[in-house]
Amino acid sequence: MKILILTNLFPTPWDPLRGAFNRQQFERLGRRHDVDILVPVDFRERVTHARGHAQVRHLHVNYFTFVYLPRIGRALHALCWLACLLWQCGRQLRHRRYDCLLVSWAYPDGAAANWLARRLGIPYVLKVHGSDLNVQAESGLRRLQIRAALRHADAVVSVSRALAEKAVSLGAAADTVHVLYNGVDGALFQPGVRSEARARLDLPADIPLLLYVGNLKASKGCMDLLEAFPALLAAYPRARLVYVGSGSCDMQLRERARLLGCTDRVELRGPVAHDALGDWFRAADLLCLPSHNEGVPNVVLEAMACGTPVVATRVGGIPEVVPDYAGILVPPHDRAALATALIQASQRTWEPRRITLHASGFRWDDNVDRLDRILQCVVVHAAPAMETSV
Repeated sequence: MKILILTNLFPTPWDPLRGAFNRQQFERLGRRHDVDILVPVDFRERVTHARGHAQVRHLHVNYFTFVYLPRIGRALHALCWLACLLWQCGRQLRHRRYDCLLVSWAYPDGAAANWLARRLGIPYVLKVHGSDLNVQAESGLRRLQIRAALRHADAVVSVSRALAEKAVSLGAAADTVHVLYNGVDGALFQPGVRSEARARLDLPADIPLLLYVGNLKASKGCMDLLEAFPALLAAYPRARLVYVGSGSCDMQLRERARLLGCTDRVELRGPVAHDALGDWFRAADLLCLPSHNEGVPNVVLEAMACGTPVVATRVGGIPEVVPDYAGILVPPHDRAALATALIQASQRTWEPRRITLHASGFRWDDNVDRLDRILQCVVVHAAPAMETSV
């Protein structure tokens, strides 16, 4: 098949680590089909971020600049998104004659793709991830556009059951919705010797190590984790908290750590390439991701694949993939419960082999097999309608 993918969740030269889960899935899809990806780049990133190199295999990737009015007119973002796409990539869209469209993220990407697919006369599949439905759809005008995108999609792919139920409640036909958990690259994320991983990362071998991996933004719970950390320090004075990632809360985290008097026990390592994360998971005693909303974060699956237990929030699809023997879940925003869970998890004897065995059920090959079948089905079912219209 000739497939067009539209998504903002994909590596770009201005943000090479973005959307690693989509990169892994789409690269595997690109081994089977002729896949083009068009990635919108926020015009502010083009101006403020240095251009680097995004390494992608088996795909034809192009970028277009997404121009819009910041902070206002968010209900118009899908229209702006579509106008920018047609203006900058219209020739490619007209001449490539795609069989189907796969769009990953509901707004503005999905809302714009709803219009584009009808213009091109091809079926489309909408992949939803979490906050694109749980947050974006809270706004009335955006909700209407997301509802239309879900209703008109030939299929909806959701990364969790909870999100699938949300999609149906917003208007997706239940028989078009498929739950498709993300996968784990078993070659990168597997158990290893903790002391050796720590030696490679220049970390002490004998300290309790608490790890956070992700965007440093408030909605990911990075501030909640810092506020809960002193309670763990009171029980384990040598504990260290390491943040891996970057984001708008970077300076706020540093200042708050200073005020809490734990600067020497908190370390911000910055972003790390996806293929280098395995040692971080193997080095950690615990991974903590106290997000306020989620689909199914891949860092949780990848940590478990390395045998590392998880402390996370009971949001989105996380309860679907973290059994009691692999972690402890707490309510979002509840810093006291989070602190208690960190202490309990540090005191508990875990079974790394059992955790790893559970995580082995999340495989990219299985994921892409199912995605491939979904795409082929919508193309086959759309063919008679297209012939009739002709």
